[in-house]
Amino acid sequence: MLLPAKAEVARQLRRYRAWERATLASPSDRGVRATFEDSGYTLCVLMGKRCAREAADAAERYLRGNMGGHVHEQGGRPHRGSAVRRAPPAERHSTAGRH
Repeated sequence: MLLPAKAEVARQLRRYRAWERATLASPSDRGVRATFEDSGYTLCVLMGKRCAREAADAAERYLRGNMGGHVHEQGGRPHRGSAVRRAPPAERHSTAGRH
């Protein structure tokens, strides 16, 4: 399963929580409610959940790093702890230009 960038998950979770607070403060405001529901839908799509509360919980777990055996991002790229690591650029040897 591909997982979204943690920065995007954090941004959408903050947006969802902000609109959640606004909805609680103004429950009869249809515009606020619609934007809250839109933010929940976005979080659902991002986290692969059907319920906004489940998506928010999953986002919080993902940001804490408790996603089980799933691939986590490190430095913007997927990373697994057991993956083979490449040598730093200074230690790599190119065969380009050799005959």
